[in-house]
Amino acid sequence: MKKFLTDDKLVIVGAAGMIGSNMAQTAAMMKLTPNICLYDPYKPALEGVAEELAHCGFEGMNITYTTDVKEALTGAKYIVNSGGAARKAGMTREDLLKGNAAIAEEFGKNVKAYCPNVKHIVVIFNPADITGLITLLYSGLKPSQVSTLAALDSTRLRSELSKYFKVPADEIVNCRTYGGHGEQMAVFASTTTVDGKPLTEIIGTEKLPSHDWEELKVRVIQGGKNIIDLRGRSSFQSPAYLSIEMIAAAMGGEPFRWPVGTYVNNDRFSHIMMAMETTVNSDGVSVNEVKGTPAEEAELEKSYQHLCELRDEVIALGVMPPIDRWVELNPNLDKKRC
Repeated sequence: MKKFLTDDKLVIVGAAGMIGSNMAQTAAMMKLTPNICLYDPYKPALEGVAEELAHCGFEGMNITYTTDVKEALTGAKYIVNSGGAARKAGMTREDLLKGNAAIAEEFGKNVKAYCPNVKHIVVIFNPADITGLITLLYSGLKPSQVSTLAALDSTRLRSELSKYFKVPADEIVNCRTYGGHGEQMAVFASTTTVDGKPLTEIIGTEKLPSHDWEELKVRVIQGGKNIIDLRGRSSFQSPAYLSIEMIAAAMGGEPFRWPVGTYVNNDRFSHIMMAMETTVNSDGVSVNEVKGTPAEEAELEKSYQHLCELRDEVIALGVMPPIDRWVELNPNLDKKRC
């Protein structure tokens, strides 16, 4: 039988939902740990998920479930949280801001109270850049210990390019979007190659006219909306899989292949959670330099400014204190992070 990555406790928050239940199954199938705890305040659906997983017949697993947040988080070493309100038709990620910001605040405080020795947390409920930032602030953890799901935008870019060129997705290499996980993301072309050829050399040619590239970028940005239009509900399979890949990397597994939402505080970007080029391993998330064309850099700056507006809106709502008081809640934020 395949060896588990770790025996540490992994908690799936929001396990009764479609994302959470898929995360739990994926974690079990990937054999991350035999010790998986499912948490959700809605007991009937939570029990149903636990029953389904038991019916899968996994070997060597100890899958537990609870509606008690203290019981769930006590002893947790890894957490993936999808426990916010879902995005519905006609809504942007930002429409979820107020309610999910309050949920993130409570979650961060619960982490600090019940599992201060947690090793890594992945936050994926929207707007993830903001809910991850709030979680980091109130949990008291180091920036390297809290990350958010930003990879979906990059995988959607790869998917759109694969469909456009009618080539296997594996021939589309190093697709990257940075900044916010939302309608103001920065879509980069300069990092990507198509069958070994730089995408920037293809854009503007008959193979990919400039107007087609602009339309393709819109499809990437609206990828989540498209899933809602097609299925009548927000994405759940892709965020579930990618978030478990992220936590697996944090457990010391295979490197994570995509950008991660992480806390950034340097001379360019200040006190923000945003998608960057990153490395994820058992030491957590480290930030790498992002380089693009002048136009791409301008888009990244625009995305950053949009995130600052959302952050400041949450501060105005009273969910977070002013930035100069953040270190009172989390001393780990009193440092530059490039």
